[in-house]
Amino acid sequence: MTHRPLLTLTLAGLALGTAGCATTARDGEPRGYAADLDRLRADCTAREGILTPTSSSTGRAETDYVCTIRGPATRLRD
Repeated sequence: MTHRPLLTLTLAGLALGTAGCATTARDGEPRGYAADLDRLRADCTAREGILTPTSSSTGRAETDYVCTIRGPATRLRD
């Protein structure tokens, strides 16, 4: 009977250990909320916008922030 709690704890430890490795990409590309936010910020800046937080907190950078375009309208450019 004492082996079952030990087995449960061991499996839980292995599951948490592999979950920590899941945030590292095999191609060297960083993953996670901070990497998504950096990517979103760079894309927004390239479009002459400002990254603005929304009122929601979902844990996804694409939903938590919007790109507010502050530059001139693109259809009016030459």
